[in-house]
Amino acid sequence: MARGQWQTLLGGMIFGILTMSAQAVMPAVLGRAIDRGVAARDTRQLVLWAGVMLGVGLVYAVAGIMRHRFAVTNWLIAAYRTVQLVTRQAVHLGGTLPRKVSTGEVVSIGSSDISHLGQVMDISARFAGAVVSFLLVSVILLSTSVTLGVVVLCGVPVLMLLVGPLLRPLQARSAHQRQLMGELASTAADIVGGLRVLRGIGGEQVFLARYRRESQTTRQAGVQVAKVQSLLDALQVLLPGTFVVLVVWLGAPSAVAGEITAGELVAFYGYSAFLMIPLRTVTEFANKLIRARVSARRVCRVLSLTPDVTDPETLLPSPPPGSDLYDARSGLLVRAGRLLAVVSDSPDESAHLADRLGLAGEEVDDDVTLGGVPLTGLARAEVRSRIVVSDTGAQLFSGPLGERLDVGGRGGVDLALFTASADDILEALPEGLDTAVTEKGRTFSGGQRQRLVLARALTSDPEVLVLVEPTSAVDAHTEARIAARLREHRGGRTTVVTTMSPLLLDTADEVAYLEDGRVVATGTHAELLESCPGYRAVVTRDAEVPA
Repeated sequence: MARGQWQTLLGGMIFGILTMSAQAVMPAVLGRAIDRGVAARDTRQLVLWAGVMLGVGLVYAVAGIMRHRFAVTNWLIAAYRTVQLVTRQAVHLGGTLPRKVSTGEVVSIGSSDISHLGQVMDISARFAGAVVSFLLVSVILLSTSVTLGVVVLCGVPVLMLLVGPLLRPLQARSAHQRQLMGELASTAADIVGGLRVLRGIGGEQVFLARYRRESQTTRQAGVQVAKVQSLLDALQVLLPGTFVVLVVWLGAPSAVAGEITAGELVAFYGYSAFLMIPLRTVTEFANKLIRARVSARRVCRVLSLTPDVTDPETLLPSPPPGSDLYDARSGLLVRAGRLLAVVSDSPDESAHLADRLGLAGEEVDDDVTLGGVPLTGLARAEVRSRIVVSDTGAQLFSGPLGERLDVGGRGGVDLALFTASADDILEALPEGLDTAVTEKGRTFSGGQRQRLVLARALTSDPEVLVLVEPTSAVDAHTEARIAARLREHRGGRTTVVTTMSPLLLDTADEVAYLEDGRVVATGTHAELLESCPGYRAVVTRDAEVPA
């Protein structure tokens, strides 16, 4: 990340060095003004050195403003570049991400980790200034008193060694707390996501008690971090303060003995106070670097994940438009341009089949072909553009409704809403398609969200559209309208619908019935009701299957 923003980091370091160097030379200028102007009673020298002090002050002010601007810029670039990287990785991983990383882990990256990464980029400018100003002060002190210069050059590394033993336990405890925070965020996301279900079964108190326990565990971990942090913060004041006392104690006899002038004595006290700034900055940098390393490991864990499906080294020729889709494992043949319904004695099997048809499942093989070409031999981007799978877990993203439904900019939102029988939703919104959708569309009911998700899938207008239980949350009248309109909307294009709704099944060109993951019967809905007892039992919800 530092390599990616080296220009702004370099700019911040340059102005950080100028800022602290201006502070570092100010005591020397003040000492010269006292010796050559006040002590020597020379007005001209006094005015001259007062002017130099003014110039140094102006340099400090301007450099300080620019350092702060670069520091904020570095913070924002680091934070939001992390967001971009993680978001791009999430898109790259697709359905692999929720299977390998919890929701809370990703949320914690956006809520806390980006702050720690930004802070270490922010303080880098002050850290560079602290190092240079420390060396500058050491040179000045060596020219004034070799003893004082040696004490400063040797004393600072000793202080760092005293603080060092605290850094490792701080890093370990911070990592533990960070893990607990991610797990707590996952629990909160699960509770919020299933709140309606929890209320329906009376499980709110159970999950509330669980959240309280995990919250207290996280709080205790935070207290352990705070204990080490408080000790480190105290040492940031105690050790530099002790060091300043030591330097003053060594320098005062030199002033009394006349080895240094009155101006040098004043400058000497100024340096003693100034040295606390770079010393505290160095310890602060070490503290923030530790937190940033913990956060960086979390981000790198997400960035190191690989999708279940990757582009092959050698791409196969693309099948022509209007090709048949075939799954050898189940024996399902989806003829081009037809509406095929899939019914299974196990709904999970039909949903799993739908994922395989779009390379969205965990298991990836060469069983699914489009026009005889395995999907695994095509580029993922091509598969995603030609085959769209809209399952029951599809979510609405926040933002203007029109933009969230027409993600590809193809148009046709009004027709898609009509087909999905969602035009009544649009009429009830005061701002229509400009209405802002809340996160996951929580302001809509379950049936409304399902219809809007269906409209979004229809708007994408892919060559092959796979719909998983698209009407499971709507009433019978709405389902009948969707069933009648869907066939017309997708006329001439390939559509696969996994469902057990007789209304949808009756409008399908063909119905495939699965048992144990294999196609055992095909035909129209009416034909299967007559010839396949197992199909009839599943569709009509009979308790017993006729012999």
